Amino acid sequence: MSEDDPKARLQRLEARIAAAKHADKPKSHTDEHYSQAQLAWRMVIELVAGLGIGFGIGYGLDSLFGTLPIFLVLFTLLGLAAGIKTMLRSAQEIGADKRGADAPQDEKRD
Repeated sequence: MSEDDPKARLQRLEARIAAAKHADKPKSHTDEHYSQAQLAWRMVIELVAGLGIGFGIGYGLDSLFGTLPIFLVLFTLLGLAAGIKTMLRSAQEIGADKRGADAPQDEKRD
């Protein structure tokens, strides 16, 4: 073996270990790849949940009172409105998050 400085050998070893760790690191999927699909599914689920809950309440009240189409239609429409309102709230949250994330980048460009 050669008479190298132990500190220099240690630094070379640390550099090789760091390079090996960096090479073995799996390539991460970007969140942007899945975010649009996740957002779309979230909105669809919120809308369908609102419709389903409204339908269930309306059907339950109609079967209880014996007035089949009245409460069913009324609560289904209310469920639709609630689902749309929840979808819009989700879209505003995502928009606010993206605007908040874009703001520091705009400041760096100036």
